Amino acid sequence: MKNFFRKVAFGLKPDEKEPSDPLTWAQKQVETIPEYNWKGKHIYSEKEMRKYWITFRVEENTTLRKKYKNDPEGLRKAEHQLENDVGKDFWPNNEICIRHAEALRSKNPVLAKLWYFWGNHFTISDTQTLSSFSTGSYQRDFLRANMDKTFETMVTEATLAWPMIMHLDNKENVGPKSESAKQEWRRREKEPATLNENHARELMELHTISPDGGYTQEDVIELAKIMTGWRPKWSKKKDNGSDVRFDPERHEPGKKLVLGKEYKKGPKSLKIAIKDLANHPACRKFIATKLCRYLITDYPTPEMIAPVIKAWEQSDGFLPEVHKAAIKVAFEYNDKYRKFQNPENWWLTTINMSGSTDKYPVSEYIMNQFVFGFKPVNDMRFPSWLLEDIGCHPYRQKQPNGYSDLEKDWLSTELVIRRLMYAKKAFHQYKIKDQIDDTIHERIIRTNFDNPDKILKIVSKARTNEEKHMILFNLPEVLKA
Repeated sequence: MKNFFRKVAFGLKPDEKEPSDPLTWAQKQVETIPEYNWKGKHIYSEKEMRKYWITFRVEENTTLRKKYKNDPEGLRKAEHQLENDVGKDFWPNNEICIRHAEALRSKNPVLAKLWYFWGNHFTISDTQTLSSFSTGSYQRDFLRANMDKTFETMVTEATLAWPMIMHLDNKENVGPKSESAKQEWRRREKEPATLNENHARELMELHTISPDGGYTQEDVIELAKIMTGWRPKWSKKKDNGSDVRFDPERHEPGKKLVLGKEYKKGPKSLKIAIKDLANHPACRKFIATKLCRYLITDYPTPEMIAPVIKAWEQSDGFLPEVHKAAIKVAFEYNDKYRKFQNPENWWLTTINMSGSTDKYPVSEYIMNQFVFGFKPVNDMRFPSWLLEDIGCHPYRQKQPNGYSDLEKDWLSTELVIRRLMYAKKAFHQYKIKDQIDDTIHERIIRTNFDNPDKILKIVSKARTNEEKHMILFNLPEVLKA
């Protein structure tokens, strides 16, 4: 059953004592949301981080473009300096360190792994420089912070979060019959008020009921009408960086009909619609299936999914109970199924199982990599580079549906080779304790595998500890928990 610790968390450290009751050990971790384990000076909120986004956008789009209108090379240099001044490369790495500290140094690695699931479910894709300033703090403030509440609460918070409104363009969603649509400047500037369906579509398709919920294109349009007016106010000094609010002038008047239910005009209708979507039977099945796919197998059976749905129904979608049910199913099917780990989870397993956590940059290290003005020294962007190289940067998904949880999508020759390369890099960059001690890999193996002699026989064929590291962390038993 030792692979259970890799399935729901990131394995055990070389000399870590195996919990006597693995299921209780895992389930207790999802009951509450603890303080962060990160040791940096300050953890910035999404609203605090937005100030850097505002500075970058306003300076780039107004001051610099005007100043260097006829000087492309001067503009390029000025933009590069601006990126450095606002920490455009610094902040994603800072966030990754906060994120990875929860997997590697906290007492709640199971909670961390489920947090990563929700970050991928409510994806903010790599657009509008959100990944540089806001995506990490969004995943902290609107997802992790709500993992001890209901799914309805989480989806409401995520839907109305400033980064999500920006990401899915609801700021451009204006009712064609709204007061704003009648304004003279629209006719003068030839900018008619139009619906933007992006956010409404993804709210149903990706975040709640899925296509199995039976919605139609007309339902998408009607939900988009309900969502009109929810946006940040634009200003020259802040761009679109103000708080999200309901703008009645841009809201489509009249009643709307979504999935057969009528909704009145006004700000309350969106939260009511979200409540209905979050409590729809198709939503429960969709999320339960995704949780089982993430933790257990690419193709969950109805028998796996049913207990998670039941826990959802009995608790009104209270996430700690939903998570506990998914963990229990993972435990019960642990010896029958193996789950291929996505690149980020594999990387964290490599670091944790090898005992490299005290060398990995998840505390004050990242702060020490910079001096005043975010000027980089040494290897400032390594966490981001690594995750991009292995194809799984948590803040730079290319599409709003996030990264795949299917094994077949991670088995390209290039990505497999990169895992070999980074297992080697982990051995050298994050030197494990007693690195030259030939017993280190035996300790890792005996702690983490039920069949240690078989694994030891394979790894012993390597000539060096470096090769042992590369072989061990790319064995099927590690790639598939």
